[in-house]
Amino acid sequence: MNKLGFKGNWNEVAGKLKQKFANLTDDDLLYAQGKEEELLGKLQQKLGKTKEEIHKLIEKL
Repeated sequence: MNKLGFKGNWNEVAGKLKQKFANLTDDDLLYAQGKEEELLGKLQQKLGKTKEEIHKLIEKL
């Protein structure tokens, strides 16, 4: 998941995203190795943000 550039493990990041955005579900935040684009697409739809905005958001967590 290095492509997204987050620090720590994905479970921690997913928990912080769920706290910040109540409309995200566990299914929205499922991550499978090699499926970064699919995850980004789900987050884009749910949050109404661009990929770049999502990258920046995750990096700040």
